[in-house]
This record gives sequence, C-alpha cells and structure tokens, in this order.
Amino acid sequence: AIELGFAEGRRQGVIARPVEIVFREVEGLPKGTIKAVIDAFGELVDEGCLAVFGPAITDNCVPTRDAIEQRFQVPAMSMTGTDDWLGEWTFSLPQGSMTDEPIFWADLIAAAGHTEVGALVEQSLVGESYIRNFRQACARKGLRLVAEEWVPQTAQDISGALGQLHEAKPDALVHCGFGFGIVFVKPVLEQLSWDPPRYMGTAFQNAWINPVMWRAILGWTGLDQYDEGNPVGQEFLDRYEAAYGRRPQYCVPVMNRDFATVLLHAFADAHPLTPRGVKEALERVKMIPAAGGAPGTRLSFGKWTRRGWMGAGYLVARRLDPDGHSSHLVARFGEV
Repeated sequence: AIELGFAEGRRQGVIARPVEIVFREVEGLPKGTIKAVIDAFGELVDEGCLAVFGPAITDNCVPTRDAIEQRFQVPAMSMTGTDDWLGEWTFSLPQGSMTDEPIFWADLIAAAGHTEVGALVEQSLVGESYIRNFRQACARKGLRLVAEEWVPQTAQDISGALGQLHEAKPDALVHCGFGFGIVFVKPVLEQLSWDPPRYMGTAFQNAWINPVMWRAILGWTGLDQYDEGNPVGQEFLDRYEAAYGRRPQYCVPVMNRDFATVLLHAFADAHPLTPRGVKEALERVKMIPAAGGAPGTRLSFGKWTRRGWMGAGYLVARRLDPDGHSSHLVARFGEV
C-alpha cells in the first residue's frame, strides 16, 4: 500500500521522482532489545534516508525518540499510541492512543448497560498507560473498576489472574496492552465456563497477523481504523484491487496509504530536500482526506501538532467474524 501510494503520487504529478524504500527489520521490545532498534535507525540515517517510518511499538518509540532528537535529527513517523513519542522530529499516525482508547471503552461499556468492569493489564509501559487513563474514564462514566490483574506482556499462562477476575464478578472485561497477553485467555474462560463481554484497544488489529491471534481475539470488541463507510479508503482499495488482484479489507492498507500520502506531500514540498526540509514540510501538511478511520477523518500536522489523524472518528469499534477473515463495524467513536 505504501509503494502504491508513492507510485500514484508520481503518476499524478505530486512528485517528479521515484521514492526509494529502504527496509530494516530487527527484534525490539518486548522480545528483543531497544539497542537493536536504535542501531537500525542509525543505519537508515547513515544511508541517507530523509524520513523513517517507525519504530512502531511504544516501548521502543519512547527511548528511540531521545536518540532521534540528540543524535539523528531525521523525522520519524510512527503508529505508536503514546503521546510521549511526540516531539520536534517525531510525528505519529497512531494506532489509537493510550488516552483516547480508554474513553471509547468506557463509552462502549456504559452504552451496553454494564456497571462493573475487570481489567487484565499487561506489565509494560503500554499496560500502565492504558490502565491509568481507563481508571479516569471509568470515574467519569460512573463505572466501577472492581479488579485489576497484571499479566506478562508475552503469551504465558494467566489462569491465576483470570481466576481472580472471575471471583470479582465484573459485568465486563477490558484488556490493557499490546495484545500478546491474551493468547491464553480463551481456553481459561472456557475452563471457568465464563463468557463475559470483552473489550480491547487497537491490539485488536493483531488479529490480522495470523490464525492464532484471530482465534484468541474472536469474541472481543476491539478498536480499529478500518471503516467500510469511508469513501476515500474504499476508492483506494478499488485501485489496490486493480493493481494487485485482491482487496484486503482491514486497517493496514488504508493506514499505510495515509502514511504514504503525508510523506509524499512532505517530499514534494521540502525545500531543500533534506531531513530538516522534510520535517518542516510535514508541518505544512493540512486537512488531507484520510483513507483510515470513519468518513470525514483528515490528515493534518502543524509546528507543534504531531498527531496527524484529526476527528474523533479516526477510531471505530469492530468485532471479528467466525469465518476467520472478516469483521464488522460495532460503533464509531462519538456516536455511542
């Protein structure tokens, strides 16, 4: 989708030269190290990259930001949901937000008539940020958070934590984290003969990684950035299908189209075409219709505006279908 976005921009005359994409893939946190991520970023800078798409995970983004500002000074665009990533050189089209998502969960839970909630929290910066904001969202909505159980960020046995939540008898469950912590939730719930309404954030998007994650997330209501009602996204998928012979109807293609779009406009407007020129041009990207999110979502940055999807509807709630490859819209943020 990124390559198609760049190619379309050249055909449309937005930019007069091709964009080369240089890849680096390393194992950062939670399974690898932050050093591997920072070293890879430095390699891209040494190769002359004008901007970097990544890193992606909050635990990697926050420490890498320091290195970007102090050593590299090359603009970076991430999908991280933490505001702690945002800075002079660091921009975001976030897969949700640790501040926005808990508000949406509380809206959904209250709208469904539930009053007491239990939280399964991953032991990570992501989990800590989510639960802190969810406590506040529950208080504002009049929800009672009856139990919090902390679990590893990676897939491990969490039967004890779920047993404790079960004893607290909440009306609904919320998962706070990156997503791998729920891999073993379903079999434990089956052992307990317990099927509570379950809500999660943009970790829901991990369902598209592989069948294991799909099965783990089936039955949860999660937050996403694919809305079939967005005409910009559907028109892009029309062109994608014409180019590649398939139509991937989920978040990643439309999100990557938006990443490509803002970078393309920045490259075209950068004078001179240097990392600083691209950074300053990104600040001039204003109100471009977005393919991700609900209808009406826009892409817009500014001198101290580093989060680019504008409008509450950049997040929607979805639920997976049992067929293993499709999902359906549950609600739009602000319409609950």
